[in-house]
Amino acid sequence: MVWLGFFLIAAYAFVKSMRVLFMTTRQSGRFFSVNNLLLLCSIYTTVLIAFGIGYLVLEEMGLPVLEEDGRSLDVHSFEMIEVCMYFSAITLLSVGYGDITPIGIGRWLAIVEALVGYTMPAAFLVHTVIEHEKR
Repeated sequence: MVWLGFFLIAAYAFVKSMRVLFMTTRQSGRFFSVNNLLLLCSIYTTVLIAFGIGYLVLEEMGLPVLEEDGRSLDVHSFEMIEVCMYFSAITLLSVGYGDITPIGIGRWLAIVEALVGYTMPAAFLVHTVIEHEKR
């Protein structure tokens, strides 16, 4: 029940902060764009799902690419989807927690995914600045 309260507080804070951001942007003429933000979120989501499916397909083909606590994954298909998407999200959005680690070809996939995750904000920033300069 406590988690529901935290969730509601977080949701309220998010809505209020977005409202303030939009109002500030409209009044000051800053180059914040909702379209750019939605585009960035869409790209991150697409990359996350694509790499997650890549890990999943390799695991289902019998080629181990992920292990948990030093052991190969021994989970059902639905849980495998969850683990692959979780690993993809953690790799794309942060440096990872270390609870699930890539092995074999999975290491190379994780490197590529991490590089994509690190370069996207820079590309987004450059795109935003160039768009602002055109105006």
